[in-house]
Amino acid sequence: MTNRTRTPRTRYAQSLICLLFVWAVMGSNSALAELTIRITEGADAAIPVAVVPFSESEGIPSSDKISSIVQDDLAMSGEFRTLAPEKMLSLPSKRSEVYFRDWRLLGQRYVLVGALNRNGDRVEARYELFDVNREERIMGATAGASANNMRTLAHHISDKVYEAITGVPGAFSTKLAYVTRDSANGEPRYRLQVSDVDGKRAGIRLESKEPILSPAWSPDGRKLAYVSFETGRPVVFIHELASGNRTRIAEYRGLNSAPAWSDDGRSLLLTLSKDGNAEIYRIDIQSKNLKRLTNHWSIDTEAVWDHTGNGFFFTSDRSGGPQIYHKSSEDAEPRRITFGSRYNARARPDNDGKFVYYVHQRDRAFHIAKTDLESGEETVLTRSESDESPSVSPNGRMLIYATKQSGNSVLTVVSADGGDAYSLPASQGDVRDPAWSPILR
Repeated sequence: MTNRTRTPRTRYAQSLICLLFVWAVMGSNSALAELTIRITEGADAAIPVAVVPFSESEGIPSSDKISSIVQDDLAMSGEFRTLAPEKMLSLPSKRSEVYFRDWRLLGQRYVLVGALNRNGDRVEARYELFDVNREERIMGATAGASANNMRTLAHHISDKVYEAITGVPGAFSTKLAYVTRDSANGEPRYRLQVSDVDGKRAGIRLESKEPILSPAWSPDGRKLAYVSFETGRPVVFIHELASGNRTRIAEYRGLNSAPAWSDDGRSLLLTLSKDGNAEIYRIDIQSKNLKRLTNHWSIDTEAVWDHTGNGFFFTSDRSGGPQIYHKSSEDAEPRRITFGSRYNARARPDNDGKFVYYVHQRDRAFHIAKTDLESGEETVLTRSESDESPSVSPNGRMLIYATKQSGNSVLTVVSADGGDAYSLPASQGDVRDPAWSPILR
C-alpha cells in the first residue's frame, strides 16, 4: 500500500481518537451532575389510568410514596396518561370500594388501588388493577420490601401493571449507566454513574480526571464494560458493580474502544487499531484471545450484536461516509443497511430483529432514526438537533439518548415510535453516553 493511500486512513483513525476526546470533554464547569425527571409529552393515544393513593398503616415512611412513583413510572413511558389524585371522586383501596361509574365519568380505562402495611422492618403492598369498562379485576398481587427500599417496591408494581395492560414486561426496575462531566478546582472530573431508570438513587462507580466513555452492561446486569483514559490512553475495562473490582481487557497500541457484550457474557466486540487501522474484533474475556471480524481499508467501528447473537451491526465509512452495515455471522459478507443520508452511525438493534436505531444526520442536525430491517424504510424519531448515543430499553418499547436542551446536556427517552416521553436533565453539569441495563432478576 502506498503512502498516498495510507495517509488519509491514518488521519481518519487519528481523527476518530480525537473525536472520542471531544465527546468526552464537552461540558460545563459546574458541580456534580444529578438527574432530575421532567416529563415532556406523551403519545396522543396514551391510555388513561388512575393510580389511587395507597392507604397506609402506621409506620410507613413519609418519603417515596409508592403510588406517586408508580404514577410517574407509567407517565414516563409515554404510553399512559395518569389522573391527578385531586381530580379523583373517591380514594378506594380495595375492590368493594371501587365504583366503576365514577371512573368512567372521569374517562379512565384502568384504575389501580392498594394498601400498605408495616410489618417490622418490611412494608407489604397489596394492590389490584381493574378494567373500568369491563368492570373486572385483571391483576392483583402482594409484594414486599424493606422500609428503606420503597422505590424498588414501587418500580416492581409499575412493571406488573405495565405488563398486565400491554402484555410486555415493564422496564421500570432496570438501571441506567451514564457519564457525567463537571469541574472541580479548575480540573475536569468524569464520573461513571448508575441510577434507577427515573434518575433517582444515582451512585458514582468510577471517578477520574480523564475521560470515561461507552459504558455497556453485561447480560446479567452485574458488570459494566467501558473505555477509560485514566492511563493517558484508551483502555477497555470490565467493572464488577457489587465488588468494585476492575479488569483491563484491552490496552493495545492505538485505539481500544466501543465494547459490546455477547449474549452469553463470555466475549466482547471491540474496535481496535493495533494493526494500523480501526477494525472490529471479538475478544474472549477469559483467555483474551482475539478474532478479527472485519478486514477493510476503511474505518470499521461501533459493533454490536444483533438479536440472534450470531451477527452484528457496525459503522463503516467504506462507502465514503459513516453508514450502518450488518454481518449475519462473523464470517459473512457485510450488507449496507442505511442510505438516507451521508452520516448514519452507532447502531442499536431491537430485541426481535425488526428495527435498528442509530444517529442520523439531516440538514446539519443530528437526530435519532430507525430503519425497518425488512422494508428498509427509515423513520426519523427525534426533533432536537444534537442527539447522540441511543440505547434501547430491554423490553424494546423505549430508547434513551443524549441531547441538548436550552444549551444543557440531558438524557431523553422516547417511545420506539418516536413519541416523546420524558427527559432526565442534569441538575448541574453535563451528562451523556447513556446505557440501559437488561431486566434485572
